[in-house]
Amino acid sequence: MFVLDWFLALLGGLLIAFAASLVLLFQGRIVGISGMFAALVTPGNADRRWKAFFVLGLLTGGVFLGFINPQSLAYLPERPIGIIALAGLLVGFGARMGNGCTSGHGICGLPRLSLRSFLAVMTFMTTGVLSAVIGAQIWS
Repeated sequence: MFVLDWFLALLGGLLIAFAASLVLLFQGRIVGISGMFAALVTPGNADRRWKAFFVLGLLTGGVFLGFINPQSLAYLPERPIGIIALAGLLVGFGARMGNGCTSGHGICGLPRLSLRSFLAVMTFMTTGVLSAVIGAQIWS
């Protein structure tokens, strides 16, 4: 089972890199999900059509996964839905403050050797590790 999990994770990463490369090649744009979502909710954005299709593709992929492998979506969070929603809003706010999210900086910025993306990813990773360690101490 471990080999299958490893292979599927590798395949997923390659598909994400392929999609990001296609968007950069054909649209001349960087795939940053927070930026795409912001463009969808911001009035008057000219690039809304292809971004809407990209986000729709992400959602469709999740629904498709739920149909072919329902166990993959069986995890139920142990926190109240209000806390989860607040966390999501804070992540979105942080992504806007950081001029992008982990997907945009990590998947698209690092391969372009962007210093800003490198610093952002290092900040994300350091903060995430510290939050996990501190959270584990508080919640256990």
